[in-house]
This record gives sequence, structure tokens and C-alpha cells, in this order.
Amino acid sequence: MATGTEPPGSATGVRSPGRASIAARHLRTDRWWLAPAATAAGLLAFVVYSTWRAFAAADYYAAPYVSPFYSPCLASNCVPMKGGPNWEVVGSWWGFSPALLILIFPLGFRLTCYYYRKAYYRGFWASPPACAVAEPHRTYTGETRFPLILQNIHRYFFYAALPVAGILTYDTVLTFRDSSYAWGHAGLGTLIFLVNITLIWAYTLSCHSCRHIVGGRLRHFSKHPVRYRLWTWTGRLNRRHMQLAWASLISVALCDLYVYLLATGAFDDPRFF
Repeated sequence: MATGTEPPGSATGVRSPGRASIAARHLRTDRWWLAPAATAAGLLAFVVYSTWRAFAAADYYAAPYVSPFYSPCLASNCVPMKGGPNWEVVGSWWGFSPALLILIFPLGFRLTCYYYRKAYYRGFWASPPACAVAEPHRTYTGETRFPLILQNIHRYFFYAALPVAGILTYDTVLTFRDSSYAWGHAGLGTLIFLVNITLIWAYTLSCHSCRHIVGGRLRHFSKHPVRYRLWTWTGRLNRRHMQLAWASLISVALCDLYVYLLATGAFDDPRFF
């Protein structure tokens, strides 16, 4: 509802006709732009790194570690991994990086995640740039039009993310082998993989869709004590969804980087036992 005559020359965002007539773009005195700028920088860094590694198609396996970007390896052009996730579902006709066959699922899960949507909407599109800061766009349609309407398939990406997390758990178990595939050993990589899979599961289970699936559409929690307990647990994780989103994003990149350094011979994996 307009509160008066719009300022002369106003045409976009909150200053467009029909919006409240507030001359100031915002009344904030703090450095509000730091948060969206840092968010954009962090996401851009991950996009650049993950794109480079996904298209590299090399240096993603150093026994017994396999990069989470390449697991499971679904193409026949994968590096042989003893006991590893070599599932040659796609035949030899696939000539691109095998990472491109699997990354669509975890990246799709994150791309449609409620927190990440907020993060890149603010960081890259300034929609809005920050709380109590005028939006610069002429119109706002939310997620009602293509392509943003596709954000509504987030739940289905959640379903796809669950088996991927399960496979990464299997990969983590395999890290308790040495480079000769003998069991009962652990190295620094084992610890890194354990931290990564813990954060992956925490982020996945803290998802808003997970919380809704567990406890949604119930009228009486008292009649469903198990689902209520699960809903409570996921609710506690959900409070830390933003922190878990960033922590798991960083950990999966570090996990891949560690495998890359081992595969290129930068150093040997320190062994604990």
C-alpha cells in the first residue's frame, strides 16, 4: 500500500509505483553488505573449484580414498577402484568426466535447498540484498515462474541425496584400509572422510524437507511417538541448517582436495595405525 506520492524518477524495486513512498534506500548504519558479499565469494569459490575438479576427470583416486565428487563412478572410463564404487551403469560411449553423472544429484539438492536459495538470491541477485534494504528489481515474481519454479522439486533431490550419502558412508568405511587394501588401518585421510560424512549426514537430515517428511501432516503427535521423537531430532539439526550447509560444503571440497594431493604425489598419507 502506498503511503503517499512516490519520489520523482522512481521506477524500480520498492520505489516503483504502488509501493510505499520511502525516499531512503535503507536506514541501516552497519556494514550490511559484508554478509551477502562474503556469501557470494564463498559460493563462487566452491563453484570454480568444483567445476575444475569435475571436468578434470583425473587424480580422484588414491587407494583407499576416492573423491566424493566421483563416487559412485558410473561410467566405464573410471579408474579401477578395488572394492570401491565402480558401477559401470553407463557404457563406454560416455566420453566425458564420470563426475558429471553423479554430481547433478548432490548439487541439485544444495541448489534447491532453502538456505542456499536465500544465500545466492541475496549474494548474486540482491533479491533482497539484506534485511531492511530496498530491492533493486522492478518486479518480483518469487518462485512462480520458470526457471525458479523448479525449486519446488527440492524434496525429490532430497530423496536422491540419501543414497548418495549412503554410498559416501561406504567409501568412508573403505578408508580403514591401507594402500594395499589390507583392513585395520587408518590415516589422516580416514579422519578427514569421517568428519566429512558426519557433516554430510547432519546437513542432509537437517533439511526442511526431511523435517516435514518425518513429522509433517500429523494432527496428534501423541499418537505417533516415534515420528515425534524423530521430528524433534531433525528439528534440533534444522536450527543449525545454515552452519551445517557451509561446514559440509567446505568439508566435501577439502576431502576432494586431499585425494587430489595424494593422487598427484604431493605427499604421502600419514598413517595412525
